[in-house]
Amino acid sequence: MPDLRGLYQEVILDHSKKPRNYRVLEGAGHQAEGYNPLCGDRITIYVKIENGRINDLSFQGSGCAISTSSASLLTETLKGKTLDEADALFEKFHALVTGEANGDQTGDASLGKLTVFSGVAEFPVRVKCATLAWHTLRSALKGEKSTVTTE
Repeated sequence: MPDLRGLYQEVILDHSKKPRNYRVLEGAGHQAEGYNPLCGDRITIYVKIENGRINDLSFQGSGCAISTSSASLLTETLKGKTLDEADALFEKFHALVTGEANGDQTGDASLGKLTVFSGVAEFPVRVKCATLAWHTLRSALKGEKSTVTTE
């Protein structure tokens, strides 16, 4: 298990230092802002949907390594997914990081690299950091105008 944790830390640090899809997405049809008042993390998610699939998505903001890497991996994972697939991944990811999942979800292929966040469940204060981008995405897809907050 220590080797796996080291690998997970490498992936999280890599995405934190070099976040993928970190940009304003011109022509985005959906957009939402998220804020975690506990630690000050802020994020804006941009989404383009075509034919019921997430054609492109990006984010901008500032936050801790967990928050930034979660947003980065979210954007990589959800491109090309249907809205139902994105919603299902939200539920699985949320269960993974909150420890609500029964059993080991690290073998769930649909989560892909998102399993690197399995250790977050051991640190309840960090769950809000890991889920901020996901809650913000959900708000963007629903067309909600108010800022998403983790409180």
